[in-house]
Amino acid sequence: MTPHPKVKVAIVGFSGQVGKRHTRHVLENVEIELIALVDPSTSALEVKTALKVPTAIPLFDSIGELFQSPERPDAAIVCTPPKTHVRIASELVEAGIHVFVEKPISDEIESARDLIKLAQEKGVNLLVGHHRRFNPYIVAAKKAIDAGVVGNVVAISGLWTACKPDSYFNADPALAWRKSRSNGGGVVLNNFVHEADCMQYLFGRIVKIHAEETILQRSHGQGPDGAEEGVALTMRFASGAVGTYILADAVPSPHNFEMGTGENPAIQQVRLSSDDEVDIYRVFGTRGTLSIPDMTLSNYAATVEPSWFESIRRQKLEIDSDPRVPFERQLDHFVQVIRGQESANCDGRAGLEALQVCHAIQKALHGNSTVDISS
Repeated sequence: MTPHPKVKVAIVGFSGQVGKRHTRHVLENVEIELIALVDPSTSALEVKTALKVPTAIPLFDSIGELFQSPERPDAAIVCTPPKTHVRIASELVEAGIHVFVEKPISDEIESARDLIKLAQEKGVNLLVGHHRRFNPYIVAAKKAIDAGVVGNVVAISGLWTACKPDSYFNADPALAWRKSRSNGGGVVLNNFVHEADCMQYLFGRIVKIHAEETILQRSHGQGPDGAEEGVALTMRFASGAVGTYILADAVPSPHNFEMGTGENPAIQQVRLSSDDEVDIYRVFGTRGTLSIPDMTLSNYAATVEPSWFESIRRQKLEIDSDPRVPFERQLDHFVQVIRGQESANCDGRAGLEALQVCHAIQKALHGNSTVDISS
């Protein structure tokens, strides 16, 4: 069998926090050849050196400069601020380049739709960086829920509560977008977009949502464009299941996906004991309850009638054993999709659906209303 040629990749916006992670994994991937970096940041050259990117790999200020060079990527990874995602991805798609764009797919519904349509017309793959679909805890939860371990899902509760330091917003002028709702900042579009995708991946479409905002703790959250710090949500899924969710990024708490799973190497995993993770989701079904990521299943023995008078069993489900971290698995998947060996796990449509939930939350916050997104 003839081996596949390496996929030639350009990374756009590599100098940011997420861009650095993508760059490291691309450099380590034997199926990929990194042929170009694009980043106008004044720190780009310094970051390139720190990441030990070979000096022969060129650094460009713009997509235009890349296109004027002899370099021709097969694919590109876009990890720039959210407001720029569609503009940059569209340039690449127009040139027939496969695109992996970081979450959220866009900061606007209509521009996301336009990008999806353009990718379809050009016949290129458009994937969105909801990497938690490749997290071993989510892989295991998806397998268990689809197998009916909890029965029919009745309700879901979730938490994403953490404390972001001032440096998260103010360490670099390039991070100012994190304080601006219209630029993609705030706990809803920046963090809950991951949770929205996870929940819809596990439980199906969210069709109705109501939101109440938490008390502001930071000055930059004030004003019409201030990024929200937290919300309390109630949701209904297309299946009929209901859910609640608390989001807050200004409270000391380990109940967030990053600290609960250890998925981000920059954030320390928290455990209640040596074998007991902090729970983030609780899934209540007709046959049992599953908490994630501690993967504890609570149910009754098949020999007794389910009843609070009976002893309830608690057992640990095994997590997915793949040794690769989610970013690596996601990158390998992107390569397989480009080669036509796999179907996209999280395409533009899935990215749009997560974005729609986030926009519905923001609409519910401003209108003090329940928003129907079933259409």
